[in-house]
Amino acid sequence: MHPKYFLCAVLATIGLITSCNRSGESLQEEVFKESSLTQPPIMACRAHNQLKTAFFGDLHVHTAYSFDAPAYLMNLTPLDANRFARGQIIPFFPLDEDGVAIGRAKIDRPLDFLAVTDHSEFLGEWHLCTTPDSPMYESDFCRDRFRADVRAGLALMGRVISMESPLRYKELCGDDGLMCQQHATIPWHGIQEAANQSNIPCIFTSFIGYEYTGTPGNSNYHRNVIFRNANVPELPVSYIDAPVDSQLWSSLDDVCDREDGCDYLTIPHNSNLSNGRMAPYRRIADTVEAKLDYSTQRLKREPIMEIFQHKGASECINGLSSVLGAPDELCNIEAVREIGATEFYLVFDEREGVQSARQVKETTQECDGDKVGSYGMFGAGCVGLTDFQRSGLLVGLKEELRIGKNPIKLGVIASTDTHSANAGGVSEAEWGGAVDSEATPLERLDEPALLTSNINGNPGGLAGVWAEENTRDSIFDAMLRREVFGTSGPRIRPRLFAGWGLPDDLCDADDMIAKAYEKGVPMGGDLLSVEDVEQQPKFLVYATKDPMGRKLEALQLIKGWLDSAGGMHNEVISVIEDLAGADSLCSVYTDEDFDSSQSAYYYLRVVEPSSPRWHTYDCARLEEDERPSVCSDGSYPETIREMAWTSPIWYRY
Repeated sequence: MHPKYFLCAVLATIGLITSCNRSGESLQEEVFKESSLTQPPIMACRAHNQLKTAFFGDLHVHTAYSFDAPAYLMNLTPLDANRFARGQIIPFFPLDEDGVAIGRAKIDRPLDFLAVTDHSEFLGEWHLCTTPDSPMYESDFCRDRFRADVRAGLALMGRVISMESPLRYKELCGDDGLMCQQHATIPWHGIQEAANQSNIPCIFTSFIGYEYTGTPGNSNYHRNVIFRNANVPELPVSYIDAPVDSQLWSSLDDVCDREDGCDYLTIPHNSNLSNGRMAPYRRIADTVEAKLDYSTQRLKREPIMEIFQHKGASECINGLSSVLGAPDELCNIEAVREIGATEFYLVFDEREGVQSARQVKETTQECDGDKVGSYGMFGAGCVGLTDFQRSGLLVGLKEELRIGKNPIKLGVIASTDTHSANAGGVSEAEWGGAVDSEATPLERLDEPALLTSNINGNPGGLAGVWAEENTRDSIFDAMLRREVFGTSGPRIRPRLFAGWGLPDDLCDADDMIAKAYEKGVPMGGDLLSVEDVEQQPKFLVYATKDPMGRKLEALQLIKGWLDSAGGMHNEVISVIEDLAGADSLCSVYTDEDFDSSQSAYYYLRVVEPSSPRWHTYDCARLEEDERPSVCSDGSYPETIREMAWTSPIWYRY
């Protein structure tokens, strides 16, 4: 048998491709011309595309290894998440009276790449308290406090990561925490094994990763850590080990040596719930030198952010007093924060071992100056400029003018943040929930008890990359250079280029993308200034629809800039609006209001026509007399606008 035929036959047997020809080449997907499942490739993929191909994935997925994941109830592991992403069926909600998953879930289309990102903070604690043969399984802590009640166990761990200076539970981990660190290696190895076993170059990329989960003051400070390849540290660096971002990067640098092949990047998420705490320079000296060092570190290690996921959108918010611009109605799509809105949320207190909840009513306001708020994870507290991508990028431009480097130069992706292992399960019509309070239609339609979930949640989005091929290195490099995008679910393929000499008729060229690379810079890049101050930048804005989705309605160029006095502005520029819908939209736009003395950024937003929101499908599944008021009272919009966002292009003055 031809060796390549044997490899192909193995892949076909386990369902990763459909069939092979006699030369051993897949009839469905490209594979390495000379490769093996265990050795690094020595040749590029046959589908290698120098002009880049759009690949879709999910870089934010939790399984049973996360302390707060209902995947534990269904015994769904990182390997199951990889199986689901590849198109296989997994057990799913609902659970029967014995807690057995009686539902089944299958993705509508396989993903191209994935990272399972279980919480690093309690991998050891979780293993000790859930593994019957562990030395602490029958301890009072595990039996009476952690396992006695799911929500109580979640709150127990949640208290640790809500501290500014977190500490492990000594009664479980020992005075030095060593017991929990030792037992964290077991699930951490399981995460690695699942990714390495599932990673098949040119067909499916599976990254090793984890979530760094800090919620100081019950505000979001989370980041996902993604490693380039199989060379990873012995243990993750968690929020308990490094409670601020600069310490996270420094600690990872100590244990992940590029010279030995280890490399990583971090992706902040849920900034919409951060109460201003995503602002740079936490716990560093108030000097220009220290801020320059911080900015250098962040530019190297944190190139992108998550703009959309299960807990809402982080693109923009209307009503910021320090950012001038007309209101943008699309900022309110799947928004869990709105300035001026009155919110009700629960605060949990514990006295003498008894936990109680009290309801708080609050009107959402801006944070006062550089002050931070609290309770963002409950959808409460003040809103800071860096809570949202659009205004946060302006803060970065101001800092670049002030100190010489931009500490908030972030491209964008989207993901799901599912806690049920259903990676990339973003269908509005088929969404089955992401956390433990969303197992049935009635639960999903309920008001959230803990987090911005249930009726306030949504199925999440997808990460998109423009990469030469579907391999770890190629996709990782795309993220580093920010040539990435996010969608609210559909597999829209957006492209954005900027240049001083892009031809006006570029959309009509057969080699449009080749010319765009030749004469411009792609999303994620810098448009450098030129000597001719009268020149105006041109932008190629282009997108194609999801092959299985709706036609496209609009291309919008979002511009943010600083005026001569340092004032912050943004504008939504409608480049194309096609109410009839189109399979693809393309235009070359010239910014005739460009001022070469003003720093600016531009990103593309692609918009679909209105479509039903997920909850309308759940309402329809219920008998009329079973439907809660949210199905008819108009408190939540029945329709949404699905979107895609590119990483920005920065003009640097």
